[in-house]
Amino acid sequence: MEETTPFQPLGAHSAFAYVNSTLHPFRDPYQHGEEDGAQREWIGVLFAILFSLGFLLGVMGNGLVIFIASFRMTKTVVSIWYLNLAVADFIFTFFLSIEVAYAALNFHWPFGRTLCKIHSAVSFLNLFASVFLLTVISVDRCISVAWPVWAQNHRSPRMAFWVAVAVWLAALALSAPYIIFRDIRSLPLQGDITICYNNYIPMGNFTREEVITLWKHRHQAMVLTGFVTGFLVPFAIILTCYGVMVAKLTRNHLVRSGRPYKIMVAVVTAFFLCWFPYHLSTLLAMSAKGVTPAVQVLLDVAVPLAYLNSCLNPALYAFMGWSCKDTLWRSVVLAFQRAFGEAEALPSKSQDSSRSEAELPPL
Repeated sequence: MEETTPFQPLGAHSAFAYVNSTLHPFRDPYQHGEEDGAQREWIGVLFAILFSLGFLLGVMGNGLVIFIASFRMTKTVVSIWYLNLAVADFIFTFFLSIEVAYAALNFHWPFGRTLCKIHSAVSFLNLFASVFLLTVISVDRCISVAWPVWAQNHRSPRMAFWVAVAVWLAALALSAPYIIFRDIRSLPLQGDITICYNNYIPMGNFTREEVITLWKHRHQAMVLTGFVTGFLVPFAIILTCYGVMVAKLTRNHLVRSGRPYKIMVAVVTAFFLCWFPYHLSTLLAMSAKGVTPAVQVLLDVAVPLAYLNSCLNPALYAFMGWSCKDTLWRSVVLAFQRAFGEAEALPSKSQDSSRSEAELPPL
């Protein structure tokens, strides 16, 4: 029975070509052969430009959010949520500097195996931490609306801190497999290029069929775990929370007011729009037994869009909290303070004044 080691080539149209179908951490510019060299070059230049903008805007914007939320604001439950969200985005955008060099070098990875593993893990750490924090924010708002007395007695910055710690631990646990499976490999036929890719091939001697089967199972497990825990379940919880809030507010003739609520909706919507194309493309690649040209085009759009999400939140905070009546620096500080403020549930206009005293406590 034929056997192969983990790095033994299996032929141009065999398992090894399929195994290398995912590059850092999303796309593989080398899977279609040397004839795509020109396409790789212009994609590399485009990605380098986009990632450079993402690095500059993300580091400055999220750094400003971290500074203001840490040193210019009173610690509240909401400010702690958004501070941690900014930290996740800051870490991710900081590592975009490596992505800029990677794309500019025509997708050649000169940074070694260790940084390959760390960089990929950080990418998915941001994904999981961000969506978990958005879920926590939605649950927090929902509890404050549906069970205001309990929220008033138990909701505190200290509790928010420990919940944030739990979120980071969960995100780290789900990012750990990317440290295990991430690897580098030289491609002599592609000009001695080194790639950073997902190496799901088992160590040891296995038959070709065993390699293909195990790789497929590991790849499917990674894709489905990322989609279910990093997208499907969180957004199901978020939508449920919104449904409960709308029902509660409608039943009690209350309306949601203030920038914080609008910003929460905007941030969640931006995350959905930025990350849904990526999850869709990975699911399509998995079901199609590889990255087809059509899926590759979708990935070429989805990857920068997913990266863009880490740069959007500071702009949303500033834009939706901005006031033209203030000076520039004062407006920046006040914009974030308004964004991270505590929203209020107010009586609807149809309520008589006697019921206006029965409004929910601040969220």
